Amino acid sequence: MKEEIIIKVLDKASEFLSQEDIQRLRDILEETLYDVTISPACTALAVVNDMPSKIMLFLASKKLDGCSKNTLENYSLILKRFCNVVQKDVEQIDAMDVRRYLAMYAKAGVKNSTLATIISTLKSFFAWLENEEYIQKSPMRKIKNIKVEKKVRKSLSREELEMLRDACRDIREKAILEFFYSTGCRLDEAQKLNISDIDWAKGEVIVLGKGNKERPVYLNARAILYLKKYLESRADSNPALFVTERKPHERLGRRGIQRIFSELGRRAGLSKRVYPHLLRHTTATVMLQNGASLSEVQYYLGHDSPVTTQIYAEMNRETIKQSHLKHVI
Repeated sequence: MKEEIIIKVLDKASEFLSQEDIQRLRDILEETLYDVTISPACTALAVVNDMPSKIMLFLASKKLDGCSKNTLENYSLILKRFCNVVQKDVEQIDAMDVRRYLAMYAKAGVKNSTLATIISTLKSFFAWLENEEYIQKSPMRKIKNIKVEKKVRKSLSREELEMLRDACRDIREKAILEFFYSTGCRLDEAQKLNISDIDWAKGEVIVLGKGNKERPVYLNARAILYLKKYLESRADSNPALFVTERKPHERLGRRGIQRIFSELGRRAGLSKRVYPHLLRHTTATVMLQNGASLSEVQYYLGHDSPVTTQIYAEMNRETIKQSHLKHVI
């Protein structure tokens, strides 16, 4: 009950306090309430299903841990669907309830990757409930993970990258394309950047990645050139690195950036879908092809696990194999 109140307070405070201040507030609340016993007020009505309130607390806790907005939205969607179907108190849910729920999706013919995502989310939720002592034991302990084939991370060929460059119609599009290619940034990381975040002397930018972790990314000569030209062409006073074309020149949103890449791909006549993360894949692939180590690429991209980066390495080995078959006859 005490932890529940602390999480609710921190969630409200996160709207106007920095992450550092939130941590300080957590420490103060935990110290102040250490010897305090908190009990819920007695009511005549019994709680039929406490899962919705526990989901809200779980999401608030994950938000404080630094989960991205997209991750939180996916957690929320999956858990609310589970709640609507199962409709039980969290302490009453067992492995059989979960199996029936997963079987419903399996019969509907959903992909293994979708089932794997559902299982991963439920495991995270029930592990949190167990750690917070809302339940004695997670029902997900008996649920096995589903094996999913590793996706080959598509990247742009050198020719395709040049085609995108030729498809750029203005200096803003060129600056955005070269920035994403040089830095390998995630969409959320780039969209939040301000002009002041760039260290022109060092040719680097400090981005705030997943889990509120900072890391440096670097600008090559082409990216610096087009960014400077783009910024010189602007007449607005918005601190955002990328802004909308039309007045009042607001910060360019996620969808705005996605539309630019999609339009570039259409103009270039590429058969594959072009999106911001495709440039991130391309950056990783080019780094590996040019001799960067797996650990260097992992650090640069901000991957928590080397397993994620390994996918790029496997793709690079396939590229090498195809090159060998082509040239060693």
